[in-house]
Amino acid sequence: MTRVTIRFEDTLYRRIASGASESGTSTAAYIRDILDRYEGTDAAGYHARFDELQAATIQIFAIMVATVGAQTPDLLAKGMREARILLLERGLLDPEVPQS
Repeated sequence: MTRVTIRFEDTLYRRIASGASESGTSTAAYIRDILDRYEGTDAAGYHARFDELQAATIQIFAIMVATVGAQTPDLLAKGMREARILLLERGLLDPEVPQS
C-alpha cells in the first residue's frame, strides 16, 4: 500500500477525527472511505447523490419551462436570455455556441 502524507488545517482535522471516532474507525480508514466515495467507486456515494439531484433539477426545470412557455412565451424567452447571461458569466457556457 502506498503511503501519502497530507497536512490538514486543525479545524478540518478535528472534524475528520470526530467523524472517524463516531463511525468507530481509524482516521486513516475514515479518510480512505471518503476518498473512495468521492472518486466514484461507491455506486451510492458522492457522485451518485449529485447525479440524482441534477436529474431531479432538470426534470423540475423542464416542467417549469413547458408551463411558462405554454402560458407566456415572451416570459420564457426573457428567462432564457437571462439564464444564458448567467451561464456565460460563470464560464458554464461556451460563448462560441450559438443561441437556439
